[in-house]
Amino acid sequence: MPEAQPPLAWEGSATSHPSMSDQLPDEVITCLQNARFLHLATCTNNRPHVSLMNYTYLPAPSPHQPSHPRLPSGPLIIMTSNPSSKKTTNLLQNPNVSLLVHDWVSTRPPNIASTSERERSPVGARSSSLANMLMQLNSAAVSSISATINGETTVLSPGTEEERWCKEQHLANNTFEANGAAQDMFGTSPTQDRSMSMGDGGRGSYIEDEDVRVVVVRIRDGRISDWKGGVKDFCLTEATRAVEGDGQAGLVNGESADGPV
Repeated sequence: MPEAQPPLAWEGSATSHPSMSDQLPDEVITCLQNARFLHLATCTNNRPHVSLMNYTYLPAPSPHQPSHPRLPSGPLIIMTSNPSSKKTTNLLQNPNVSLLVHDWVSTRPPNIASTSERERSPVGARSSSLANMLMQLNSAAVSSISATINGETTVLSPGTEEERWCKEQHLANNTFEANGAAQDMFGTSPTQDRSMSMGDGGRGSYIEDEDVRVVVVRIRDGRISDWKGGVKDFCLTEATRAVEGDGQAGLVNGESADGPV
């Protein structure tokens, strides 16, 4: 019986021939720099949980892009999470996560069963035109890729210097301009953005609340998928992911073997 052949667009999986490098692929970096949100997948007791999150991407430290000495080396993702949320509970029990980030805009196209009914309604016709416009925008996206990123998380201990530093980076990265004026969007997740877009932008609960936990993800590996079905796996070399005298050895979710730090 002939051996099954992989799809033409297949470039090897993470278990066979991933691309090895000490830095993230350019497509992933561009996507992380441009995307507004990412999806965070956590899991405990074989029960997965997915959340849509605001985030901050920090590249590997360099003379022009310093990092905090107490943080893991390598490219990082920073997020904040309510201490009572399901994702925080999961992260404290299982630090392994998967992230999904993409650079395309999409809308569900009309299906055959609903097309005739929609065409009879003026409102439906306008919605269909909007859907077609979004589909055209999607086809003209910068690179039309999605990236699945796997990594390990550290939930930083409250009140530490590295937590304060991460909050400052996250605040600066998620303050946007709208109509010529700064617009704050400070919810730990996008569902809070609209309700917190007025006044102090939610600083009271997002930045100043000592109970809000800072989550740092150290990237391990991942997969790039394009809109044509092509896939490419990548894995960061140990040189990027190694902890080199930054005091993080044995530090998992803000605690060391000797207790909280």
